Amino acid sequence: MDTDAVRQINDPLYDKLRSENMEAFNTAKATQPALPSFAHGDFRGLDLRGMDAHGMDLRHAYFRGADLRGIDFSQCEMEGASIAGAKISGCFFPRALHADEIVMSLNHGTRMRYTTGK
Repeated sequence: MDTDAVRQINDPLYDKLRSENMEAFNTAKATQPALPSFAHGDFRGLDLRGMDAHGMDLRHAYFRGADLRGIDFSQCEMEGASIAGAKISGCFFPRALHADEIVMSLNHGTRMRYTTGK
């Protein structure tokens, strides 16, 4: 994508997330042979607790004010995502995301950058 603008994604899985129906999302996701990209997706203010995030492309996604408690993001792509004001208690983030990046994004809305080669 040429722009960093947030976007709505034309996919039934995205619609399930937007309707906060995690049971339907997780069931449908399990039957998908390949996941769509959720990069630049708009997840602001959503209650996503219980989401199976394994293998998702969430680069540059917006999670401002979302309830992400307990989600395991460890097997996701999250570079450039913003979690300003989100509820993140119990989240497991990708190992490449340094704690400072997560805190800066949570408190100031910065986009998370991966730490490489240190």
